[in-house]
Amino acid sequence: MRVATHNVNSIRTRVDRVVDWLVRSNTDVLAMQEIKCKPDQFPYQKFEDAGYKITMHGLNQWNGVAFASRIEAEDIEIGFSGMPAFGKGGKDPIEEARALGATFNGVRLWSLYVPNGREVNDEHYHYKLEWLDRLAANTAEWVEHEPDQPLALMGDFNIAPLDTDVWDIDDFAGATHVSEPERQAFEAFEQIGLQDVVRPLVPQGYTYWDYQQLRFPRNEGMRIDFILGSEPFAERVTRAVIDRDERKGEAPSDHVPVVVDLTD
Repeated sequence: MRVATHNVNSIRTRVDRVVDWLVRSNTDVLAMQEIKCKPDQFPYQKFEDAGYKITMHGLNQWNGVAFASRIEAEDIEIGFSGMPAFGKGGKDPIEEARALGATFNGVRLWSLYVPNGREVNDEHYHYKLEWLDRLAANTAEWVEHEPDQPLALMGDFNIAPLDTDVWDIDDFAGATHVSEPERQAFEAFEQIGLQDVVRPLVPQGYTYWDYQQLRFPRNEGMRIDFILGSEPFAERVTRAVIDRDERKGEAPSDHVPVVVDLTD
């Protein structure tokens, strides 16, 4: 089974590219983030014509997560227990579409769009850390209750856990994505028993390049999209790819697909 994750940065804008890539790459299950649409706005037909079913969670023109799969999605779960909402300036917290879980052929996958954080000490930064803390607590329970089930957290984590995961760490002094609390939050998943299943097979490579300042031509990127797998998941991984070429061409997302192959 071939599974992948991709922050598509608006599925309505990039549906043709995404579907074309799905078919060319022979991917069975794709976790998508930042679909940026409500259920009645999603371009289902183009996926269905290519043989893919859609499982999605979107509330407005922001955020949004989904799966495109040639395999039936089972045990679908929107959000996780205690997932925080975002409230700014004393306003009522706003629910955001950032987490979607489903099981495919016995493999439990989560499509996750971790909050950006914006700036260190911004309210959104504290929301990000709280969100990650609750996700880690839930993940620990999932691993404990079903230790033999392959499980993977897939998506845009908005964290660069190593200095080499950004083009120049000096440019990130005092910034989000590389702060120690964020990196500790990422490391918490390793302490639970998950592992980055891509890095051992693809030690170097970025997954995101900003549209501004010619970041892609200069290869000034970041590695912030991950597939974190439990031991039963990791044991089945035979191949991994960061598909850098998908950042090329007309109207690409600023992120590229990250792919792993699993044995039966």
